Amino acid sequence: MENVLRPLIVLGGSVVLTLLIGWAVDITLRRADARHGETGLWGLLRRARIPFQLVLCMALLRGSYAQAQIARDNSAGVGRILSLILIGSTAWLVVRIAAAIVETSYSRYANAHHDPARVRRVRTQVTLIQRVVSAIVGVVAVAAMLLTFPAMRAAGASLLASAGILGIVAGVAAQSTLANMFAGLQIAFGDMVRLGDTVVVDGEWGTVDEITLTFLTVRTWDDRRITMPVSYFVSKPFENWSRGSTQMTGIIFFQLDHSAPVEAMREQLRDILRACPAWDGRDYGLAVTDSTPNTMEVRALVTAKDADDIWTVRVTVRERMIRWLTEKHPYALPRVNTADATLPPGHTNGTPPRPNRDRATEPPRTGPGRG
Repeated sequence: MENVLRPLIVLGGSVVLTLLIGWAVDITLRRADARHGETGLWGLLRRARIPFQLVLCMALLRGSYAQAQIARDNSAGVGRILSLILIGSTAWLVVRIAAAIVETSYSRYANAHHDPARVRRVRTQVTLIQRVVSAIVGVVAVAAMLLTFPAMRAAGASLLASAGILGIVAGVAAQSTLANMFAGLQIAFGDMVRLGDTVVVDGEWGTVDEITLTFLTVRTWDDRRITMPVSYFVSKPFENWSRGSTQMTGIIFFQLDHSAPVEAMREQLRDILRACPAWDGRDYGLAVTDSTPNTMEVRALVTAKDADDIWTVRVTVRERMIRWLTEKHPYALPRVNTADATLPPGHTNGTPPRPNRDRATEPPRTGPGRG
């Protein structure tokens, strides 16, 4: 009977105690979240209740397994398995707690500051910090798991002795990877590009959607994803439309006939912009910027608060201005001239004028046959 009750009490007691402590901690976090609604830390910490219960259960089982007296011949293997699970669940718990703290800090900063550029910068930094912490915790957890094996502990001295050579070999072999990692840290803390920035890379316009230590993803206007190494952004020039102020100026070109009513177009541009919600009201203008033998180039200048709105303003002005010209001033649209060009005075169809002749010098006309 003792052989049955002992393992049942040890194993069952560990599981029951884990459930009770986990339930008490969850109730405490829930009440703290209700009392402190201004911060989401306590609610985010509740996401870590599963790894917390797993850590607690593995710790209790690891400490009381010898008392259970189960599988004594394989006690070393069972103990090592419990240790591996304990190390892995501890790393999981640390990552969850770090993510809750980082996310709470970012939320507080975003609520306290209303500058979109600064908020995006902090968001980029905390995201990369969270990834770095997760990577470090993972590496430490894997190393701790390997050290639980006696063979790995015996090889530790030789590994440390050859660490210099291995470091050089790894540095040469992973040169591009290391360069990307350092470039990712430089982007995070150098404020070169941030999450949510509008950029133009390789002729593609889009928004920075994801930044990691090795790559950066740009989401284009048609929902494509362009993934590029972060080293690109520290070694090559690119356009960042969100750097500094997000306000932008847009240009619309029209190719029109020389007879186009430019002054009336200025008034129509003003009316179109007043009816466009995306226009920020800062500035507008219309001017003739070029001329060709067949058309003249008219440039309309508009402003908006960000890249998305400037696109809306440009397409709206282009569409409504062309419609207005078609309906009110169709002669202003470009056309191909098919009539003969106006000739200089005294010329007819390109043939020089015939000289005047004195009638006295003309031969006499003797009738229809002219003699």
